[in-house]
Amino acid sequence: MSSSVQRKRVRKTPEARRAEIVETAARVALTEGLECVTLRRIAEELAVRPGLISHYFPSVEDLVGEAFSVAATGELDALLPADRPHGTPTQYLAHYFALSAGEAYDDISRLWINARHLSRYRPVLRERVAEQELASDDRLEQLIRDGVARGEFRTDAPRTAAIQILVVLDGLGAHVNTDRSNRPGAVTRMALTTAEHALGLPHGALTDVPPPSDPS
Repeated sequence: MSSSVQRKRVRKTPEARRAEIVETAARVALTEGLECVTLRRIAEELAVRPGLISHYFPSVEDLVGEAFSVAATGELDALLPADRPHGTPTQYLAHYFALSAGEAYDDISRLWINARHLSRYRPVLRERVAEQELASDDRLEQLIRDGVARGEFRTDAPRTAAIQILVVLDGLGAHVNTDRSNRPGAVTRMALTTAEHALGLPHGALTDVPPPSDPS
């Protein structure tokens, strides 16, 4: 009798397997681009047969759309969480700007550029991009409304203020692939300036603000 012990293969639940596929596709999309998300490529990453991927995603377009949604939702939750119990609206807004301006979020900026370009002729992706844009608008609008309710911000049009801020951030993010070392200071803080003006804040009100404190 052989003394070797054969390892039992752990069969994943359909939910766990699908989540693994989507998370892998999102990682490939972030690091290499949505064009690299194919059934064969994801199968190679997971060391499984392509047929397993197509079992969960018969159309690669559905996988691409899901990968983008997962990556974009993860970005939004990290930048601007829906639940904000550990700080003021001003702290969360300042932290949002600090994070979105960092190099750690260059990959997601590239992904948004990539997705908007491809969505011109990929209807599933176009729908997902629209959903994620709406989610970003809603999340920032709610933060602004919270700030108005607490007397920190002043605006009669929170939705408009949110969209103004996001348009500027998107515009700055479009330069992610170019050299930004010689960018004028006024351009670097353009999103902050826009927010201060839209929310009735004095210049510098969102600079050097301590981040929200997480007791965990």
